[in-house]
Amino acid sequence: MSEQIDRFVDIIARLRAPGGCPWDREQTHKSILNCLLDEAYEFFEAVDENDPAKICEELGDLLLQVVLHSQMAQDAGAFTIEDVARGIGDKMIRRHPHVFGDVKVSEPSDVVTNWEALKKQEKGKERPSALDGIPPSLPALFSAEKIQRKAARVGFDWKDITPVLDKVEEEFDEFREAVEAGDLDHAEEELGDIIFALVNVGRHRGICAEDALRRTVRKFDRRFRYVEQNFRDAGADMSKASLAEMDVFWEESKGVVG
Repeated sequence: MSEQIDRFVDIIARLRAPGGCPWDREQTHKSILNCLLDEAYEFFEAVDENDPAKICEELGDLLLQVVLHSQMAQDAGAFTIEDVARGIGDKMIRRHPHVFGDVKVSEPSDVVTNWEALKKQEKGKERPSALDGIPPSLPALFSAEKIQRKAARVGFDWKDITPVLDKVEEEFDEFREAVEAGDLDHAEEELGDIIFALVNVGRHRGICAEDALRRTVRKFDRRFRYVEQNFRDAGADMSKASLAEMDVFWEESKGVVG
């Protein structure tokens, strides 16, 4: 494994070196930042599809981002890929004292508690808020779940699912009132409250809202394409069909494409 990783690091170094690739040489951390995000979401897709070959390929694309950013830093005299690997290796050892030390844990929740305590020690100072440390660039659903988890760690959470479900109903009623009153600004706020409450329900049951919504979007995509294809096969213009006519194929799609 080391041989192939060393080979790959050398390839990236050559691309960035004088006489290498003009495109690679002109890139900066900021100029290719979106590439990292794109590759991460393509990895999500590969995992959703449970395609080992695609997962392997997308992990390679993510590795490219790590090595390329590290090479940029090395070119600037900041740090190297070895520093990156050493740093994360040391962090994993520090934060797993139950594996590399003599700390005892009885369940996964103990590991999480220890992890957070060790993070505080490493930072060297107490953060002003339990909610600090959440990147503002996180997708909203991920951010909602993360902020809820952080609040829950200091006891700001319901212990039972019933009030969590009740909160969804309460927020939906407020949303309906705002919509029926024609107050769109208030409706937008209440829609956000509904989504936040639903994320909380999922969190209480170990369901990631981002994953759940992505799964539903993919399902809608499959079914809608099925409806489109059936209208094409019939030589009909879907845009001129009634919703009832479309719904016939939609219901049919549930048993065909899932």
